[in-house]
Amino acid sequence: MMDYYPPYRLTNRIVSLVAEISEYLGKWSMTPGSQSPQLRRSNRIKTIQASLAIENNTLTLEQITALLEGKRILGLPQEIQEVHNAFTAYQQLENWQANQLSDLLAAHKVLMNGLVDRPGKLRSGNVGIYREQRLLHMAPPASRVSDLITSLFDWLSRQQEHPLIASCVFHYEFEFIHPFTDGNGRMGRLWQTRLLSQWKPILAYLPVESVIKDRQEDYYHALSQSDALSDSTTFIEFMLSSLSIAIKQALLDQPDEGITAQDSAQASAQVERLLACLKLNERVKGSELIRRLALSHRGSFRQYYLLPALNAGWVAMTHPATPSSPAQRYFLTPSGWAMRSWLLADANY
Repeated sequence: MMDYYPPYRLTNRIVSLVAEISEYLGKWSMTPGSQSPQLRRSNRIKTIQASLAIENNTLTLEQITALLEGKRILGLPQEIQEVHNAFTAYQQLENWQANQLSDLLAAHKVLMNGLVDRPGKLRSGNVGIYREQRLLHMAPPASRVSDLITSLFDWLSRQQEHPLIASCVFHYEFEFIHPFTDGNGRMGRLWQTRLLSQWKPILAYLPVESVIKDRQEDYYHALSQSDALSDSTTFIEFMLSSLSIAIKQALLDQPDEGITAQDSAQASAQVERLLACLKLNERVKGSELIRRLALSHRGSFRQYYLLPALNAGWVAMTHPATPSSPAQRYFLTPSGWAMRSWLLADANY
């Protein structure tokens, strides 16, 4: 049997995204906050909530956090079981070798325990991927699954592609084969994380699933486009762009180690301007704040205006669990309103 090579092309966009991710990954890994156990646990909970939400689990970030703290919550038994299984699987992530099919089967057994009849076993029947009763993908027949998944792992063991690209190729090919009766989506995302974390351990705690959840239509479109072209290039570009967004967001979400209680007592000139342009009880998009401040560079807005105000507790987000959400809005907290009033009065506004 000839060696299998998944079809894809190295585009300029892919090369550019790999370079961009590598640059930001270096910065993220050097920040003190990236090693914080609390932040890593928070990111893992975000990962679990988002990955399960893509599969229609309705539990919120707050509910999942409470559940994993041992508290009782109101929820469907199956959804609660999904959370416990996912948390256990991610906790065991580093114990599995990403290029071993037997380890992937073991991971599926943990992830789908009590949810399907044969967890950890390849499917014996034919399946399709449906979204809102619309067929998105008819997976290969069950008779071919064993050979296809074995060939994919053979390729994974011998390939010499950059880990960022190889992990995306594997993710797409895994979803195309759809080797299990259920759990293929969450399993594909879990295993890409395992591939990436074998390259850079810090990536085990990158909640890229939160970005995918926010871009869910694009996620399915990329899968469909790659199916139609018999080439995973479109999906690789989508996943790399999602990883880039997630790492940039992780950098922005790092607590500012330089801000102390004393520093918070005196706002910078930029934060003063931000507080002054917000009104009580209004929720404002970031783009609108940039317009009000007459700024032209979004990075400067986040670094010098928004993040210090968020870290000081003067401004808050409407969707703190998903900072990059298109529905994100910003508003003054009670302490922010008090600071704004004091600053405006002191400046004789």
